[in-house]
Amino acid sequence: MSPREVLGQAARLASSGLLLQVLFRLITFVLNAFILRFLSKEIVGIVNVRVPLGVFWSVFLGWAWLQLLAVPDPDVIPHYGTGVVLFGFSAVVELLGEPFWVLAQAHMFVKLKVIAESLSVILKSVLTAFLVVCLPHWGLYIFSLAQLFYTAVLVLCYVIYFTKLLGSPESAKQQVLPVSRMTDLLPTITRSRAFVNWEEAKLTWSFFKQSFLKQILTEGERYVMTFLNVLSFGDQGMYDIVNNLGSLVARLIFQPIEESFYIFFAKVLEREKDATLQKQEAVAVAAAVLESLLKLALLTGLTISVFGFAYSQLALDIYGGAMLSSGSGPVLLRAYCLYVLLLAINGVTECFTFAAMRKEEVDRYNFTMLGLSSSFLLLSYLLTHWCGSVGFILANCFNMGIRITQSLCFIHRYYRKSPHKPLAGLFLSPVLLGAFALSGGITAVSEVFLCCERGWPAMLVHVAVGALCLGVTLGTAFLTETKLIHFLRTQLGVSRLTDKTT
Repeated sequence: MSPREVLGQAARLASSGLLLQVLFRLITFVLNAFILRFLSKEIVGIVNVRVPLGVFWSVFLGWAWLQLLAVPDPDVIPHYGTGVVLFGFSAVVELLGEPFWVLAQAHMFVKLKVIAESLSVILKSVLTAFLVVCLPHWGLYIFSLAQLFYTAVLVLCYVIYFTKLLGSPESAKQQVLPVSRMTDLLPTITRSRAFVNWEEAKLTWSFFKQSFLKQILTEGERYVMTFLNVLSFGDQGMYDIVNNLGSLVARLIFQPIEESFYIFFAKVLEREKDATLQKQEAVAVAAAVLESLLKLALLTGLTISVFGFAYSQLALDIYGGAMLSSGSGPVLLRAYCLYVLLLAINGVTECFTFAAMRKEEVDRYNFTMLGLSSSFLLLSYLLTHWCGSVGFILANCFNMGIRITQSLCFIHRYYRKSPHKPLAGLFLSPVLLGAFALSGGITAVSEVFLCCERGWPAMLVHVAVGALCLGVTLGTAFLTETKLIHFLRTQLGVSRLTDKTT
């Protein structure tokens, strides 16, 4: 398969995954906004910050979770112990479906993954909304049962799909999967081979170390909140709501692109060779795609940062009412908008870096991540004492900045001896930068005079001002960033045409 054919396949996967995720996430967004009207910040903090960490640790420690941490007041948070146990059990159920997830990911069954996960999330949200309205006195029972239901539906979707696929005669003829029946996914002991394949065991250990370090980097602030008690349950709940709302765009847009184009880079480039020793067509296509993805990530992140600053309070008021729009919520969301910009750039740079790194470079990167994890946890603790929950976002920005710098250095070294300059995607035209600056100033003034306690007519005018500024900014991008527009037209156009004909 040529590099351009792989590019077309990756573009189709990204676009189809993006459209399906937008559709399903909109439904869950509305359901979650409804659920928030019936909850306190304290129970949100328990469910979304402390108990999910119990899922991670319950696999390894079991009963120790309930012994190490202070149990919340049962009058405020009832059924805490049972909730932690049920969350831990749901983690075990979800691990049973992990082989199916890996198989689907390796063979690019993106629609299966998106539909299974989205359907599970929607049904979980529906069940949560029903129980919150009808049985609010159940407390943590509501969320633990909904989580267990979510994992059961998710695993069931994968099991049903692969049972039908492996049982069909077409699958047997094509031999597209490394397994021929469902029992091949279960642990087996054969006399002809050793009980442990040590090469696979070493590779698994390397992946485990990397996953553990990434867990610290992505969920580190939750550990600081939980074990050091730097924030109250209410503040933890506020932070988690803003975190979920702010990362919505990252999950909708960036994640499908990163997953699909990681597969593209991994297929097109050879890990153990420099750029000068590989097929130059593959190197050129990879450089062009990386440049376009960097430009797209930068534009998307800048748009969210500039317009999110002036519309954070309004968004929180619409999503969760006065509970979110008052207090620290707007400040948190404004800071998170800046973090989304770094998140977008890091996703693209690490997507390429992990696909092109040699094994020795991956090991060195894991060692660097170990030091970064320790400094991140320490910085989170210090910044939280200094400026409250915003400190967690600032620590995440620092963490993301270091990771971006490492990836940019690798990309620069990788293409240093080639004529291609993919890092040019991080530079925008002065006209477009001026449009962003002007839009940011106008919307900031509009927020001061029109939002958010002056009634709905004033807020609608504020929204109209933002829509006008957004239209002008996007129009400027369309006229100045012609290379990116051509990439989006050709790849997304090809993907839509192929989807219609297949």
